[in-house]
Amino acid sequence: MNFELSDEQKVLQEAVRELCAREILPNAAKWDREEHFPHEVIPAMGAMGLLGMQIPEEYGGAGMKFSDYVVALEEVARADASVGLTMASHNSLCTGHIFLAGNEEQKRKYLPRLARGEALGGWGLTEPGSGSDAGAARARAVRVGDSWRLSGTKTFITQGSVGEIYVVLASTEPKLAQKGLTAFIVERGTPGFRTGKRIEKMGLHASDTTELILEDVELPDSQRLGDVNQGFFDTLKILDKGRIGIGAWAVGIGRAAFEASRKYAKDRVQFGKPIAEFQGIQHMLADMATELDAARLLVWRAACMQDQHLKTTKQSSIAKYYAARATMRACSNAIQIHGGYGYSREFEVERYLRDAKLGEIGEGTNEVQKLVIARELLGEWIVRG
Repeated sequence: MNFELSDEQKVLQEAVRELCAREILPNAAKWDREEHFPHEVIPAMGAMGLLGMQIPEEYGGAGMKFSDYVVALEEVARADASVGLTMASHNSLCTGHIFLAGNEEQKRKYLPRLARGEALGGWGLTEPGSGSDAGAARARAVRVGDSWRLSGTKTFITQGSVGEIYVVLASTEPKLAQKGLTAFIVERGTPGFRTGKRIEKMGLHASDTTELILEDVELPDSQRLGDVNQGFFDTLKILDKGRIGIGAWAVGIGRAAFEASRKYAKDRVQFGKPIAEFQGIQHMLADMATELDAARLLVWRAACMQDQHLKTTKQSSIAKYYAARATMRACSNAIQIHGGYGYSREFEVERYLRDAKLGEIGEGTNEVQKLVIARELLGEWIVRG
């Protein structure tokens, strides 16, 4: 076992850190206040390869390992969780789905634009009436000759109004529930396809989140992504990787909260000495550092297994579940260490707490992660039981 980053990963980490210091950190609070999607940083991220990290070079990507991706994602999320979420969803969901299930023509048509950041991608699974229960999806895709007609509403779509290329899952066999879902590639500008209402969120104000509306959208069969009724099974593979990414994203936020708290504890003087000298503050910092280290190691383990092409369903859920919880605790402690200032917008720790909560909800709630972990641990027995 080697718990150190490779020399190449250290170079990558430093390069991303410099990009964040130059382009993202100085603007993160302003973007949050103004609820501004930072279009201006996308070209720089694309030029560095951060929007197609795992896509082979032949399709315009950086051709890096999954473990490289989580190292870079942690750095971006540390600077701004909203930008980190854009990076995570773009890489793992839309782009990742096309790379996983696309035919050669689809890969060559869409992946170069996505990988270079020339177009942002979105991914539509969740609906107003179906979140964790994908089998309750009401969006329908009906075959009409050699084409498909899609109708329905998707919600909580990251990049919903700023994306250009979307992967949308719709029911092609309703009686099969989640086993009857099929994926389609839908481009902005397709007749009948439009952005719905904007979702106003507790945090992640610089991340674009909207509904997607499909009103009798006609698509040729060439826009079908993967086999008919195979969409849910491909989704499970995508989420195995996506959950590791969200774990890294969460660690990045937690790290920002820890670093801000450590600095504040050294600078803030009460009762004639820095509050870092008080045992209660020291204990909170120790808990934050310990739990974030453990979370990072769980993320790295799952990422390394992905690089070895091993199944990571259990390890992915463990990494995301633990990282999300550890980060929420770290952000809560950060508020406590900052006291009244932590509850104000004068310091950024209140934003970290608002942003971090999504880690316990997105790409499978904490409760869903525990179900996944338990099923993997108990296997066939739990089905029989």
